Amino acid sequence: MDIGNLKNMTNAALCTNGSMTFRLATVAVYMLGFFFIVFLCNFLHIFLRRLSQPRIFSECIVGLFLSNLPMIRKHTKGEGIRNTIEYIVEVAMVLHMFVVGLEVDPNIFLEIHLPEAKVAYSAILTTFVMASFLTPFLDIPETSSVPFNLCLSVIISGTASPLLTRLITDLKIGKSDIGRFVVSAGIHTDLVATLLICIGFIIFDPLDGFYYRSVRTVVSMVSLVAVEVVVAAKVTPLIMNWVNRENPEGKPMKCSHLVLAVAYVVMLCSFSPLCVKYNKILSSFLAGVFMPRDGRIAKMMIIQVNYFFNAIFYPLFFFWVGTEAQFKQFQAGKLQTWARIAFVFLIATFGKVIGAGLSGVMLGLHWQDSVATGLLLNIKGHFHVYLAIMATNMNYTSISTSLALVFTTLLTVVYTPLVVSSIIRRARRHAPTQRMALQWLNPSSELRVLMCVRGTQHVGGAANLMAISRGPLDPGILVHLTDMVELTDRIAATLAHNQSMDAVTVTDPTVVEMREQITTGVNAYLDEDGDGITTHRMLALSTLNNMHQDVCILAEDLSISLIVLPFHKQQEPSGRLDLGHAGFRHVNRKILRHAPCSVGILVDRGLGATALSRSAISLYAAVIFIGGKDDREALAFAGRVACHSGVKLTVIRFLLEAAGDSVSSIVTMARANTAEHQEEMKVDDECFADFYDRHVAGGHVAYMEKYLSNSGQAFSTLRSLEAQYGLFIVGRGGRVNSLLTVGMNDWEECPELGPIGDILSASDFSATASVMVIQQHSLKGELDGLQEEFSIM
Repeated sequence: MDIGNLKNMTNAALCTNGSMTFRLATVAVYMLGFFFIVFLCNFLHIFLRRLSQPRIFSECIVGLFLSNLPMIRKHTKGEGIRNTIEYIVEVAMVLHMFVVGLEVDPNIFLEIHLPEAKVAYSAILTTFVMASFLTPFLDIPETSSVPFNLCLSVIISGTASPLLTRLITDLKIGKSDIGRFVVSAGIHTDLVATLLICIGFIIFDPLDGFYYRSVRTVVSMVSLVAVEVVVAAKVTPLIMNWVNRENPEGKPMKCSHLVLAVAYVVMLCSFSPLCVKYNKILSSFLAGVFMPRDGRIAKMMIIQVNYFFNAIFYPLFFFWVGTEAQFKQFQAGKLQTWARIAFVFLIATFGKVIGAGLSGVMLGLHWQDSVATGLLLNIKGHFHVYLAIMATNMNYTSISTSLALVFTTLLTVVYTPLVVSSIIRRARRHAPTQRMALQWLNPSSELRVLMCVRGTQHVGGAANLMAISRGPLDPGILVHLTDMVELTDRIAATLAHNQSMDAVTVTDPTVVEMREQITTGVNAYLDEDGDGITTHRMLALSTLNNMHQDVCILAEDLSISLIVLPFHKQQEPSGRLDLGHAGFRHVNRKILRHAPCSVGILVDRGLGATALSRSAISLYAAVIFIGGKDDREALAFAGRVACHSGVKLTVIRFLLEAAGDSVSSIVTMARANTAEHQEEMKVDDECFADFYDRHVAGGHVAYMEKYLSNSGQAFSTLRSLEAQYGLFIVGRGGRVNSLLTVGMNDWEECPELGPIGDILSASDFSATASVMVIQQHSLKGELDGLQEEFSIM
């Protein structure tokens, strides 16, 4: 080999190494720049969060600002860089729409009878009609195109349900009735609008001037998309269930199975785009909608993709928007530009508000709730921004027009915090400002109780509970004995309306006979020992879905302090509880959530069969006191029970014992020394000291203390009380950082009873011990601050 060739080879190698080094350095610079964008987004979000503005604003500001800096634009002019960013965005949008579809249940179309579905479809219809008639006058496309305007009208009618859900959750109304209503309606709106776009892509060709496709093309595209949907709905569950069975929860996922699942999903989403050139993003959405969303694989996909979006993609997305649409091409000096922004925004907003308002009023919703729902359903998101930019790339609109549509999209998010704050203000106004609870009841006032029964089997328990809870004969107790009757078609056919049309009379023979038997049974008890007890008969006649509203309205109108509900399970002759009535279980849960006063659930396992006597001890009762507002309410109720001469009451207080230098002891003491826990313990001690002076010090009530270290000892202690008492009075929960109940929720069979009540009412506990579980009324207004769970609809 001569010297010349060796020099040439050396120079070539050096050039290759230098080129590789330059490329690696370039990649490193771009990676640093990208992480700088993410850092700026997080930094700016800290300040915007104080204004209750969502994260999308910080992402938009940082992305658009940086991408339009002269220095940045100089380095992103090249086609290679722009194409790379566009490919990344396109792949990310495929993943985004796939997860959006995966989170939607296709059976949602079976729920069109629900109010939120009717509101959603009404809002879509009115917005689409308004947009179809008005958008042609805005000259949004460069050349007049009816199919383009129809597509734009569908886009304007849609909702960004992922962004809406995130905003509702971040603004702390996700657990309220209107929050759940809006999220459900948003899913309906988003699904319908996106499906219309999917259908429109089959009929019109956006890559060829939105001209109609040939019949042959439409048929082939429909056929292959249908095959993809069928495979997603029928074949995918077989594969995913096999992978889920082979990789149960708690064990590492096998790499081969994960690769197989991901490869299958990619193949499924690519089927129609490869065969008939269907849109990749819409294909992934359809595959996601009809794929099963249960199982480990689906959950992993949703979690990982959403994390990728929130942490990485969204800042890059708006950076791409800025590279595609330069600010200097935004025609801010033209009135037509601002008119487009204003009119598109007004069409979308008024269309949603009018549709949601009219349907809401027809469904009996408050007009404020309907307007708020319409405004929140108007939210647009990343998919709508993507479509606006793609319209420019396909030469349908100018860059200025696309930027106007992007700004309009952001305007639909700006007012969201204002709408939510209005909802919260209204909720605070309607929230009760008086504690309707036994603990705060004036001793000189009579106790007002709404005693609910579902049949003659509850008469004995209701009568004996009235007797032992009447307290002092003066002022006594006022009981509104309420029959909970499910409104069926058979009963509805027998209703007789009074002249006022506001009240109805039930003429069904079965219901009439049941009510008469209940009245006769209760009167028989009261004739023997009814001093201090006044009863009124009431009726809650409604469907199971709405019965909780009737009960809560009755309680509010009658100034009730305590609602007593029968447990949904009944005791069988063998002593065990049956499976119960699932419908009334949900009624009990809803009343616990929405009640305007304290609520008690009675698990009757012998209380109704007890023959109470005032001359001798006929019932041994115990109240378990650990701490918290519900236990204090249970103690207040026990104070009334202590006044009955035939009841021997014992107060058992569980105290936390944390002695020694072990790690667990140190952790226990650290948890107990929090400010919230100390304040709660102070209130507990004051309440218990008052009870002790009133009842225990005089010898009327027995007192026991149990020093325990953990929930395991608490469980063992509760089990040791079996067969000693015929009635347990316990609080449902409301305990602050209680280490004596931690972990008990993991095996609860009936969460509505709380951890202690669930243990005492378990089928393997005493068959002769009844349980009274009490939840104290919790203010959600000015006194305790607005909670996440509230109801204003």
